[in-house]
Amino acid sequence: MTRIVVLISGRGSNMRAIVEACRDGRLDAEVVAVISNRPDAAGLEFAARQNIETATLDHTHFDDRNQFDAKLEALIDSFNPDFVALAGFMRILNKALVDRFLGKMVNIHPSLLPLYPGLNTHARVLEAKETRHGASVHFVTPELDAGPVIAQTEVPVLPSDTEQTLATRVLLTEHELYVHALQLCVSGTARLGNDECYRGTLKSTAQRGADSALNGPQ
Repeated sequence: MTRIVVLISGRGSNMRAIVEACRDGRLDAEVVAVISNRPDAAGLEFAARQNIETATLDHTHFDDRNQFDAKLEALIDSFNPDFVALAGFMRILNKALVDRFLGKMVNIHPSLLPLYPGLNTHARVLEAKETRHGASVHFVTPELDAGPVIAQTEVPVLPSDTEQTLATRVLLTEHELYVHALQLCVSGTARLGNDECYRGTLKSTAQRGADSALNGPQ
């Protein structure tokens, strides 16, 4: 069974979606650990209730980012994962850690990458008067939010939207998107190579339809 370690910093709603998809068979994998850089992250409680091993590595206890990332790398390694899923993990990872899991580490970002990398995406989209917005799952590379996109979802930006309403609408699409993108990785359909996301043929007509609906890049 494919082993996934999930990294969170807060409530972990995407982590929860991944766990539930593993349990009901939509994702051919098992979440073997949930790691947080914040001891009070609400998602840790959910994971513990699911009998998933949890671990906390408080970044405030380290003198610099490199020390923290070295400890985090060792902690992730201890669970022997096939993939590492960043699910609201609010830390920028250094090159050494990213390179260690290159092609195995994925992240979800609330924008249509390469548009609006970084923070405050919803506010920036509204300020720019965009008519569309969405979310992307991508392979993690050393440059922030610049890794090849595995799959995306798109939502319209409404004239009445506030930052909160837009964020809520995007989040509603993220859970299915992340599960879909991870299944592409687990099945070998999506893989990283030469700084690109290579895509094979999906196994069924249903999967092809889902892929098209979720607007994954070819």
